[in-house]
Amino acid sequence: MPPVVDLSALNARLTDAAPRDILACAMATWPNCALSFSGAEDVFLLHLASRINPDIKIFTLDTGRLHPQTYQFIEQVRETYDVRIDMLCPDAERLQRLVSDKGLFSFYRDGHEECCGIRKVEPMRRHLAGFDAWITGLRRDQSPSRRELEIFEPDARFAGASGPLIKINPLANVTSRQLWEQIRMLEVPYNPLHDQGFASIGCEPCTRPTGPNQHEREGRWWWEEATLKECGLHKK
Repeated sequence: MPPVVDLSALNARLTDAAPRDILACAMATWPNCALSFSGAEDVFLLHLASRINPDIKIFTLDTGRLHPQTYQFIEQVRETYDVRIDMLCPDAERLQRLVSDKGLFSFYRDGHEECCGIRKVEPMRRHLAGFDAWITGLRRDQSPSRRELEIFEPDARFAGASGPLIKINPLANVTSRQLWEQIRMLEVPYNPLHDQGFASIGCEPCTRPTGPNQHEREGRWWWEEATLKECGLHKK
């Protein structure tokens, strides 16, 4: 059974802690945890976590619609840190039915929730059911829907191996500028699309570069209202 932890007390104790200290506490408190990897934030956390526990479980989503640069980036991270990365794929039958019935770009008409549900949410639900906690690269300054993010919080979306799943956000208090200062100082690998104006990177059809003074999430699902710009993994 996972430990019973007072998350409010833990948040209060570590509210000003460095990401590395938060990771060390999280991995000691919930040994059966996994690290989600997709963007620059996650690789920075992977860089830190692999030095605390080289055997940390790492996973990423292969939606089948990622940029070629993203697939190359995943391999670069695998080789740089000599880690196993579990690739989570959508259920083939459900995906085939979706694209056969509605085509390859139904999200432009119907919204992205159905497609993301099949390509992202369901594979995550299956995988996270084997863990007690998971580590994300979420930051409060990423979007309006993440402003109330806690460092440690119960996951309202997914269940864990033995009941409630704990979501751990070591970068909750870190700004984009602070993150990129650390990435460059530590020479952490990052997706080359960032150098082409992509501030936030998801699936290729749903991601575009952002312009001057645009928020990083404005490059995702740009045809939808700003408060809807969550793929379903982090909805409350």
